[in-house]
Amino acid sequence: MENPEQIKDTEAYRDKIATVDAEGKRIWIYPKKPKGRFYKYRTYVSWVLLIVLFGLPFIKVNGEPFFMLNIIDRVFIIFGVHFSPQDFYLFVFAMLTFLVFIILFTVIYGRLFCGWVCPQTIFMEMVFRKIEYWIEGDAGAQRRLDKAPWTRDKIIKKTGKQLIFILISILIAHTFLSYIVGLDRVTEIVTSPPSENLGGFFSMIAFTGAFYFVFSRLREQVCTTICPYGRLQGVLTDNNTILVSYDFIRGEPRGRIAKKRKKPAPKTAPSKQSNVTLEKMMGLPETNAKAIIENTPIVDETPLKTLGDCIDCKLCVKVCPTGIDIRDGVQLECVNCTACMDACDEVMEKVGREKGLIRYDSLNGIEAGTKKIFTPRVKAYTVVLAILLAANVFFLTSRTDVEAVILRTPGMLYQEVDENHVSNLYNYEVFNKTPEDMPIRFELKDGGGRIKLVGDAPTVKGNDMGKGAFFIEMEKEKLQSRKNKIKIQVFSDDKLVDEVKTSFFGPVK
Repeated sequence: MENPEQIKDTEAYRDKIATVDAEGKRIWIYPKKPKGRFYKYRTYVSWVLLIVLFGLPFIKVNGEPFFMLNIIDRVFIIFGVHFSPQDFYLFVFAMLTFLVFIILFTVIYGRLFCGWVCPQTIFMEMVFRKIEYWIEGDAGAQRRLDKAPWTRDKIIKKTGKQLIFILISILIAHTFLSYIVGLDRVTEIVTSPPSENLGGFFSMIAFTGAFYFVFSRLREQVCTTICPYGRLQGVLTDNNTILVSYDFIRGEPRGRIAKKRKKPAPKTAPSKQSNVTLEKMMGLPETNAKAIIENTPIVDETPLKTLGDCIDCKLCVKVCPTGIDIRDGVQLECVNCTACMDACDEVMEKVGREKGLIRYDSLNGIEAGTKKIFTPRVKAYTVVLAILLAANVFFLTSRTDVEAVILRTPGMLYQEVDENHVSNLYNYEVFNKTPEDMPIRFELKDGGGRIKLVGDAPTVKGNDMGKGAFFIEMEKEKLQSRKNKIKIQVFSDDKLVDEVKTSFFGPVK
């Protein structure tokens, strides 16, 4: 049994992160350049995601961006469909659905999103890190370059790298701003003098500076310290979660492979006269010494200590972009990038052992060889996600391009037009969620009255709101009570776009 001091030593990594020393100073990570099948797959995925990210702002539907979230002007276009602030409830349900999906995905697959899809990882490992390898070399070369004096070669490499980092940061900033104000507006900001677009110009500078700082200096600190998603791993993951895991059952105890040595020449058995000092000479128990003299088999009841498959080469640590040792177990710093898996598989292949010492697996899968994905917890989250998805589908299909709000004017009673008719005054607000201008007219659904507009017939501009008032006149004979339910239909070019329920007040019967 381990004593408290041993436990404290083996669990020491839980009290600190690999990028900060005992004095609280930053430890700069120099990850070795990864290679392997998973790294190749991640590269392919990153190419697709980068093409989508930089190409989406150029795609337009009917002259409008395919995707834009213009918070400033309150214009939201998602997959070519216009949304307005009145659709905020859709955003709430969509965010709840996305949150539950993230929780469910994390419960099953852990931090897989971070290693394969997260923009921070994609840009850091597949863009900026590759540029660093190309200019400065692998981890060892980078260390030597940083420690070397400032020579002409070092100045050229460091300056060239930083200039490329700045250019890529500018490109990312322009793309990011295109998702907010649209590509046309970004083009206008770039081609116009800064004095004509001070807000856009300073936004470009701010975004460029932020991206440059993140990818040139902050780096893995975003994943290990700033990002809240990593902190949730301890709450969301369990023993059935599929993670990048080290098979400690197969790998322990660790030990390096000993080099083969020439066998020593066989020693002759000592004579019986020397059996008094035989134990001291050979370091064996008396029974074993007698067995050697008498040429009888030796029965050793001490179990042999065999080593595991881990040869303790520490290559899994050297390739880790966050500087952790995956063999210590589940850690919040692990972004599931699979670099350690590729490194370990390469070593196992060289030493003639089975691959997968570090692999995608759960704790129960390693300890007991059982994998159970659909646990009661997963089933519960799945049910909640299905309900939210159904609600999203319902709200999206029932959504209209026009939303009208019609209310009786506060404080106004009915007015008698003549002996047979009474009228009520109403205020209306019509929200046009489309980019085109829309002429509006109102009609009573069941007849029995007429609508008189105050002013001209309204035409609501695209992505805008129109306000006004109108009177509704009805015959007294058709009123059933003091407060009567009526329906007002809203038309645009003979197309019914909305229907509103309201009340009509009349004389007491």
